[in-house]
Amino acid sequence: MLHRAGSALALGLMLLAGCSSPPTPTPDQGSRYPQAQDAAPVRAIVPGDVSDAVPRPDPILAVGNRTPYTVNGVEYAILENPRNYKQQGMASWYGTKFHGHKTSNGEIYDLYQASAAHKTLPIPCYARVTNLDNGRSVVVRVNDRGPFHSDRLIDLSYAAAVKLGYMQQGTARVEVEVLNIAGVDDRRGTTSGNYRFLQMGAFGSEVSAQRLQGELQALLTTDVSISPVESGGAMLYRVRVGPVANNDELLVVQQKLQQNGYTAGQPLP
Repeated sequence: MLHRAGSALALGLMLLAGCSSPPTPTPDQGSRYPQAQDAAPVRAIVPGDVSDAVPRPDPILAVGNRTPYTVNGVEYAILENPRNYKQQGMASWYGTKFHGHKTSNGEIYDLYQASAAHKTLPIPCYARVTNLDNGRSVVVRVNDRGPFHSDRLIDLSYAAAVKLGYMQQGTARVEVEVLNIAGVDDRRGTTSGNYRFLQMGAFGSEVSAQRLQGELQALLTTDVSISPVESGGAMLYRVRVGPVANNDELLVVQQKLQQNGYTAGQPLP
């Protein structure tokens, strides 16, 4: 499912969760989505084409984490602390209907990336999802809300479903385990929608941070800086792009990064 939890209208659109077989796309009149039914993309991929999401200490912001929230008469509460979360249940997948649209925290859904939607995990976070029928696993970035079916635990991107080997049948029994990452700032008390920075990564090695800084600075006219922070008795070196003047400029920077093969980064206030 693809939708923003911060909008009642968007939440109302999040009632479909994955698909059991790829239907023929048709226009969806009166909807913000261009097709009524979800589908697999024309360009097929194989498991070897799918890379795991790379965990990083992205801050947890207010956007996408409104709690409690209600969908279809059911109230959901976002977990305060997702550490050590592990649960088994059914996974579905979502594809072309939502491709290129915003997820619940404002990121752009890319069906070829390993991402996921979950009803109660704080977003963004990272989780390892394992197919209990074949043992395959994938690391996903949880950045969306759904699936809003009582028998579904998680909605994976098309790519993640391909890697787990259940794209054809549409659902699979899985185990979802949140990855505990040091240095994550919980900023859910922040209500501002104006972001000034993009966090591109956090490294235990200053040399690695400087390498990414150099790559990004050669690509962008916006400043790229390194911000050291102590976490768990060790130093982390955070690579950030910014400041940017407004959200329009932020979007331009994100698109430039994506066009050059970089994950677009987590917006920071």
